Amino acid sequence: MAAIAGQPTRKTPWRAAIRDARLWLLLLAAVLTLVDGYLIFVVAPTDAVLGHIQRIFYIHVPISILSFLGFLLCAIAGIGYLIRRGESWDRLAHASAEVGVVFVTLALITGVIWARPVWGVWWTWEPRLTTTLILWFIYVAYLMIRQYAPTPQQGRVWSAVVGIIGFVDVPIVYYSVQWWRSIHPVQVIGPEAADDALEPIMARILIFSLVATLALFGYLLLERMALRKTEDTLAQLRRDANSD
Repeated sequence: MAAIAGQPTRKTPWRAAIRDARLWLLLLAAVLTLVDGYLIFVVAPTDAVLGHIQRIFYIHVPISILSFLGFLLCAIAGIGYLIRRGESWDRLAHASAEVGVVFVTLALITGVIWARPVWGVWWTWEPRLTTTLILWFIYVAYLMIRQYAPTPQQGRVWSAVVGIIGFVDVPIVYYSVQWWRSIHPVQVIGPEAADDALEPIMARILIFSLVATLALFGYLLLERMALRKTEDTLAQLRRDANSD
């Protein structure tokens, strides 16, 4: 039954739950980030060789990992959209790509900040940096295809294909230091990392940083999906108004 004119409509329970989840994730991310900052800059040991610049490691590694997660979700949601053509799949793919691009951009920036005092240059075309830059270009192209495709439907389909194929570069980025000669440090987390790659306290702080970054990632993803939903609703209202 339609709401009576002049009276506010009641929000559906699931929408209220999602809104509350975003709020709680934002608060959780804020608290965890503050604690993480203390652990990184006060508790974490200072590297005997690299000095304080090594602390950026606790920021660089988690955002790199979470950018991979964003592109994984984009590829999975792209497959879901091509099979089901559901708008929810498309919104998840689009939001995941946006958040993934933000995180991989930050990974590149923190990477070159780390490289300058260690390698003596801001940028070098070594395998890990090069393949990460290619990954950035792929998903920036994903967003551009959505923006400039002749029709929204074509943009959804074409970008889904790019998101699926583009994910192939993610394992290449991870294994690049294994497959080619590289000056980049080897993996300290993941299937190829040695058991003693990190001191116990460094490993614990890195895991905490990863959890804090994951909370931020989850909040941004839900926020972007909600915004995509609002944009889709407004676009439908405009189309309905123009058809009258």
